[in-house]
Amino acid sequence: MSTSFLDSFRDPALAKDLVFSIEKLAESLGRPINIMEVCGTHTVAIARSGFRSVMPENIRLISGPGCPVCVTANKDIDEMIAMTRLPEVTVATFGDMIRVPGSSTSLLARKSEGADVQVVYSPLDAINLAKANPERQIVFIGVGFETTTPLIAATLERVAALNLENFSVIGAHKRVPLALEVLVNDPQVTLDALILPGHVSTILGVEPYEFLSSQYGIPGAITGFEPVDVLQGIAMLLEQLHRGEAQIQIAYMRGVREEGNPTARAAIDRMFEISDATWRGLGAIPGSGYRIRDEYARYDAKRRFELEVEKTIEPKGCRCGDVLRGVISPNGCPLFGKVCVPENPVGPCMVSSEGSCAAYYRYQVQD
Repeated sequence: MSTSFLDSFRDPALAKDLVFSIEKLAESLGRPINIMEVCGTHTVAIARSGFRSVMPENIRLISGPGCPVCVTANKDIDEMIAMTRLPEVTVATFGDMIRVPGSSTSLLARKSEGADVQVVYSPLDAINLAKANPERQIVFIGVGFETTTPLIAATLERVAALNLENFSVIGAHKRVPLALEVLVNDPQVTLDALILPGHVSTILGVEPYEFLSSQYGIPGAITGFEPVDVLQGIAMLLEQLHRGEAQIQIAYMRGVREEGNPTARAAIDRMFEISDATWRGLGAIPGSGYRIRDEYARYDAKRRFELEVEKTIEPKGCRCGDVLRGVISPNGCPLFGKVCVPENPVGPCMVSSEGSCAAYYRYQVQD
């Protein structure tokens, strides 16, 4: 996709026109409207563009559980850290997980203590580690939503084809729509509309979100990540609310098809089965996770190794869970910008580049 093509989605004149439309729609609605984005990339885009500061007074943009690193429960992180205590294991991880604190330590701290923790840039790097080090057990940390799960599925298929016996995955993959249903039923959360995730929706398409409009009367707009994308999505949501309608619309036609990506979903189904999962802030959600299928259990690190996992302890004073639910903004956490900063994060929302707290801190967002 050419830069000149994307420039049209960054056009200040188009953005100004959309802001004007948003102002008119907000005035016509005449009541407070809460719109939540549930994608970490949207959180960053909104913060970077300063959109909260240009919204009408009655339009509130709320950050939700859109960062897969942030919603990974402490218990899951403790299990990943426990892997580093097995002398035969090399833990391979993407960089965004290495600094996330568990109950008492982090992967980065374990690496500094001598544990074999390697940062990789793709699962293929982890496969190459396994091929180059047959005497070591390579455990790859798989964290993500429906966007990255097909990649891990393809990785496992590749590992099976190579018959690599020293490669496994410790996974914490999650399904976004189930979390959205928990949010709309949370009595502490008031939502009028949802900015739906662009990347996840390239895989899922529209149908998995339709319960939001049909059962709960909540409109959704799947948007891209450029300024005009985001503003167009907000305008579409307000237009639906103005008309008293609730639909799931696509404001990102260059990236998302209604049917999503059936090939990617089929890859997930071949290697994974649906399971329960625990989300930071949202708790245990039945059917909201993925588990490696029994026929590939030899590649499931949780079933392959016996782990001694420490007692899970939540970080004192950290309100990442409430931030992820949209109950408070990052500025509402007493640790934000004081005890908890990017150089010394207390919770994962300040660690990940897609975390709400990191975005608010970096772009000095004020509510």
